[in-house]
Amino acid sequence: MDGVNRNATFLGLAAAGVAGALFVLRRPLLMSAPRCMAGQWHGCFDTFNGVVLMTLVTLPLAALVAWVPAHRRRAAGDGSAWRTSLAEVGMVHGTVPFVWLTMMPGGAAGTAPARVSLVPLRDLVTMGTLGIVGNLLVFASLGFFAPMRFAALASAPRILALGAVCSALVETAQYVFRLDRVSSVDDVLVNAVGALLAGLASRPWWRTAAPARSDRPGRALTPTG
Repeated sequence: MDGVNRNATFLGLAAAGVAGALFVLRRPLLMSAPRCMAGQWHGCFDTFNGVVLMTLVTLPLAALVAWVPAHRRRAAGDGSAWRTSLAEVGMVHGTVPFVWLTMMPGGAAGTAPARVSLVPLRDLVTMGTLGIVGNLLVFASLGFFAPMRFAALASAPRILALGAVCSALVETAQYVFRLDRVSSVDDVLVNAVGALLAGLASRPWWRTAAPARSDRPGRALTPTG
C-alpha cells in the first residue's frame, strides 16, 4: 500500500503542477495556439511559447505511451511499473522540447563565427529572469525522472553531474554546428542546477534498489542418485 500511496501522491502532484503551469502561462500560450493548431512552423515550433504549448497538448499521448509498458510490467509482477514507465516517458517528453529550443539556429547560422564564453558568471547577469528560468528548465525533467528510473543516479552529485554533462554536449553541438549561439559555461552551470533542484524535488520517489519481481514457479529438482 505504501507504493500505491506514493504513486497516487506523485500523480496528484504531477496533475497539480500541469494545472498550475497552464494557469500561469495561459496568456502567452494562447497567443501561439492558432498557429500551432494550424500546423504552422513559424510562430509555433520555433518559439518558446509554441513548443511549451505543444508539449502540454501532447501530455495525454505521453500518458498513453507510458501506460503500455506499465501495463506489461505490472502483468510481469513489477511493483514499480507505473513509476518506471512514467519516469522513462517523462525524461523524454520533458527534455526533448527544451533541447530542441536550444538547438534552434539563429539568424546567421552557418555564417557567423562560433562563439564561446568560458568565464563563469559573466553571462549570468545578462540572462535576465526569463533566461535563467528557461535554462533551469532545460534538463529539469531529466533531473526529476532519471533517479526515479535508475538507482545509479539516485544521488545529488550524480544528478548534478548528469545535468552538466548533457548541457556540455548541447553547448558543444551549438559550437560545432555554428548555430549562431554563444556556447557559454554559465548555461552549463544553470542547466545543471536546474536538473539538481528538480531531482531533489522527486527524492521521495527515487529508486534505491532493483524492482522486486515475482518468482515464476518452476519444477523442483530431485536428486538422481
